[in-house]
Amino acid sequence: MNPAPAPEVLSAPLAVEFPFTRSLGPVQSAFLTGLRERAVLGVRTADGRVLVPPVEYDPVTAEEIRDLVEVGTTGTVTTWAWNPAPRRGQPLTTPFAWVLVRLDGADTALLHALDAPGPDAVRTGMRVRIRWAEERVGAITDIACFEPYESEPSQSEPASHSGEFADPVQGIVAPARLDYVYSPGRAPSRYIAALADQRTVGERCPTCRKVYVPPRGACPTCGVATAEQVEVGPRGTVTTFCIVNIKAKNLDIEVPYVYAHIALDGADLALHGRIGGIPYDQVRMGLRVEPVWTEDGRYPDHYRPTGEPDADYDTYKELL
Repeated sequence: MNPAPAPEVLSAPLAVEFPFTRSLGPVQSAFLTGLRERAVLGVRTADGRVLVPPVEYDPVTAEEIRDLVEVGTTGTVTTWAWNPAPRRGQPLTTPFAWVLVRLDGADTALLHALDAPGPDAVRTGMRVRIRWAEERVGAITDIACFEPYESEPSQSEPASHSGEFADPVQGIVAPARLDYVYSPGRAPSRYIAALADQRTVGERCPTCRKVYVPPRGACPTCGVATAEQVEVGPRGTVTTFCIVNIKAKNLDIEVPYVYAHIALDGADLALHGRIGGIPYDQVRMGLRVEPVWTEDGRYPDHYRPTGEPDADYDTYKELL
């Protein structure tokens, strides 16, 4: 008897994205507001070094520092790396170099992009200057990039600066995004393929005999591989739940709604699912539910009450 063919292992591009909001102290506020006004501010430490970008505490002594100074908008490349394929959200859409630039008057380097025709045009020690963004809002992106610029390094001392500006920037919202390709593995791929047939399939541990849904490919308790497939459900029991009162971006579900752990009949692990078809304040532990599939039938959109009597607590207490 020929063995069954190995399942197709699925993969899909995914993105994790959220806005990161933070308030600014006096040093960072002055730095970002300065960029809006086409000025670069650093901070002078007790030993006389000028740090750009500025920090609020001395990295050597940990003492608070507030001595702001204005440095030049030209500088020297201290090291670099060529980026042949810019990604979404990066400073330039054409190939460019990531560079560390020590601005004139500074003792540390600033990381940014250098607009250059190719890697042969970039070198350590080359002189560059800031190319300002046409519209500036008080963010690091007010520096559009650096560009090559033939000049001699300035020998003058950076001038002290009060850090005071009209309408200073008090906070920023920075988008954070991670793009990656996820492959769930053989066991979850089989699980997803079964969902397309409106079946829910788990895998049984050969040692403890527990059925895990969704399957993981190995028993988390015994540490042995799982291969025996077991169809469970489709009905199940709400073991515990929470009421969601915050509307998620791009999710067309009105709040409040209920998200629950559901132990499908025949499974030894509860999965997550949304509860619908019942007022949120009537959802309870022990509620018997069944899946309502999406229009394309690929997966359960939510679970609704079956009308059966509630399950006895002793039947699901081990699955909480």
